Amino acid sequence: MSDIVYKNFAFSTPFLRDFKELKIPIISAEGTPTWPEMFPLERIDELRNSVGARYFSAQMMLHFIAPDRARLDPDALKLYDTNFNPNTARIGDTNITSATVYWDPSTGRKKSDGSVCVLIYRDDKNKNIFIHDVLYLIVSDEELHPLAKQCEMVLDFLLQHGLRRICIETNGIGNALPEIMRNAAETRNLSISIQKITNHKNKETRILDAIEPILSSGRLHAHRRVQSTPLIAEMLGWTPAGGTTHDDGLDAVAGAICAVPIPIRPLGSLPHTFSANTDFKI
Repeated sequence: MSDIVYKNFAFSTPFLRDFKELKIPIISAEGTPTWPEMFPLERIDELRNSVGARYFSAQMMLHFIAPDRARLDPDALKLYDTNFNPNTARIGDTNITSATVYWDPSTGRKKSDGSVCVLIYRDDKNKNIFIHDVLYLIVSDEELHPLAKQCEMVLDFLLQHGLRRICIETNGIGNALPEIMRNAAETRNLSISIQKITNHKNKETRILDAIEPILSSGRLHAHRRVQSTPLIAEMLGWTPAGGTTHDDGLDAVAGAICAVPIPIRPLGSLPHTFSANTDFKI
């Protein structure tokens, strides 16, 4: 224990004043594991990738990084341009295990908060998240039924991606949406499943806790189509201190990450067409 450094630590509470602080980070200053039998470098890398750089620094290296210093760097996104293949349940060479469609609604008016629907896929084996598509819903100021109009747009979004289940945030204006959505689906003879989501946590905290660990550990992917949406600008302008003007897309992504996903299974190969030989004599 001679190599362990103790230092005086001044506490304001009298009964702790003479106590000393002992810090033993999981990796020494020389870069070697402190407990190699229990935590070899491979296991430490897994922990770092699992919780993200900021949490790893605080929990494993005992070096706290204040949340207000966190940022969402869009350059850390791993971009891809491959579509999801439902027959193999893959994106490229990656096996997809589940999916979530999440809608964080508003009126959809141009000067209101953003109404955003997002689709994410998961690779649970490697703990990767794929932001596959993001739909910013905007309706005309002259639209008499803006919520019904948005429901039609979201149904089109679901059909486009071959999904029938959606999570809808029901805080505020979203409280009426599940019923409107069901009516719109019935009119089109569609069967859908709706999960109601109610959020109580602060928006900045939701975004920070859901997105930042995955992004900082290199496990957050995004389809290139996402670059043409406002989401990238939201990432550039976001800060956990609050006061961000536009963060509705980020909030929808955070909601999708935290929601219970639906399992994905390969549909199998496409059916083959066979032609019978009818050129024969009886």
